[in-house]
Amino acid sequence: MSSAADLETTLLGPVLPGRDCGDCTACCSVLTVDTPEFSKPAGVACVHVTDGGCAIHAVRPTICRTWFCGWRRVALPDAARPDRSGLLVSLNFVRQPQNCFEGVSINIRLMPGSDAIGSGMAGRVLDALCGGLVPVWFSDGARKMLMHPDREVAALVLSGAPAPAALRGEVAGWRERYGMFG
Repeated sequence: MSSAADLETTLLGPVLPGRDCGDCTACCSVLTVDTPEFSKPAGVACVHVTDGGCAIHAVRPTICRTWFCGWRRVALPDAARPDRSGLLVSLNFVRQPQNCFEGVSINIRLMPGSDAIGSGMAGRVLDALCGGLVPVWFSDGARKMLMHPDREVAALVLSGAPAPAALRGEVAGWRERYGMFG
């Protein structure tokens, strides 16, 4: 892989046709940005956000130019767009992961005031994302929880213990793909 963008495309696929941000600016306020080019804390709207989107979209910083919302890449319902669902889906790259499931993973953030859990949208998004060999984390703002792989498989992958026959293939797949992060 030549870049994080290539890895993102490999794991999540290309930006889907018709999946433009529109007037959604959730990433512009939810995410922390800390680069030499631009920085802002999480939960604070970017100074360039307007009612119509980004005021400097054509010349936006590299971090903004190369970040893609998971909703734009994964076949999620239209209602899962962050400003509609209260969920922000992204691919995360952690330079010093605490375990192999944090190195490269999908993160679903529940935005403040969201009813995505009560409405069932969080469940639909999790169902759509938890099928492959990409770890999925869910964050409600207070804690981050590993949702995929399930607890038993994750424990076996992390411990290195032999897997029971029914889980052997799945555990081996996770170890092969994410062993470099362990």
